[in-house]
Amino acid sequence: MAKPLVFIDGDQGTTGLLIHDRLRDRSDLQLATLPAAERKDARRRAEAINACDIAILCLPDAAARDAVAAIENPAVRVIDASSAHRTTAGWVYGFPEMDAGQAQRIATASRVTNPGCYPTGAISLLRPLIEAGLVPRDYPVSVHAVSGYSGGGRPSVEQYEGPQGAQAPAFQVYGTALAHKHPPEMQRYTGLDHRPIFVPAYGAFRQGIVLTIPLELRLLASGVDGKQLHAALARHYAGATHVRVIPLEETKTLTHLNPQALNGTNDMDLGVFINEEHGHVLLSAVFDNLGKGASGAAVQNLDLMLATAS
Repeated sequence: MAKPLVFIDGDQGTTGLLIHDRLRDRSDLQLATLPAAERKDARRRAEAINACDIAILCLPDAAARDAVAAIENPAVRVIDASSAHRTTAGWVYGFPEMDAGQAQRIATASRVTNPGCYPTGAISLLRPLIEAGLVPRDYPVSVHAVSGYSGGGRPSVEQYEGPQGAQAPAFQVYGTALAHKHPPEMQRYTGLDHRPIFVPAYGAFRQGIVLTIPLELRLLASGVDGKQLHAALARHYAGATHVRVIPLEETKTLTHLNPQALNGTNDMDLGVFINEEHGHVLLSAVFDNLGKGASGAAVQNLDLMLATAS
């Protein structure tokens, strides 16, 4: 039986390069990319995508839509790492741990949309709590996250690693118009009734994310406490290979969260920090924005899809 042919369209960007690195030594698949001279040739790109078994799109949104529109071969399956199709009907959301059936949906899908890096953290924390009835769907959610500068793509990498890198800010909050593209994705897949407030930032490190969501117990259902929130997350992710819920005994002594702690992996740590005196809870997610937040998630989804093709 021929090995499945995987075509990476856009392997020169940060996400595409890391996907290529993770796949290039695999013996269970054939890997295809386009040479530099052909990357902007619409005919060659269409030929390549229609000749593969699974295409991984690491492109700007408009180019990703064009690539999908060029598919004429009904057997071609797609993983889109852009944000072009994250809320599009007919596309399966590529977060395998989202619920009990999601990994199987991804495995059998023809169109998979990779989650955004920030939404991966927000959805992982909120969706199980909302589904368990512990956090109301109309809760006024605020999400704060700090990512490595690679989250801004090539322009941001050049800002920090180029000739003027010494002048780049150590920390910068952005998205102050509160119109970032990620809140609709967060709202849809968490199950919130209202758009969350999202405040993203970049730090002067290449990759990694710390994402936090504050909760006030007085705004939750009567009797809900931090231990119940932690227990619900622990139940949801019991047995998950790539998502760990930090034990409460560990969070009691954990005073800092390092955004780079899981760099180079496809893993994510979720925490529940409780201040009983003030009735405050802080939910946290730490992961690699280029791992579980991008290339690692794409390869995880690819492996699920390949398992059904073998």
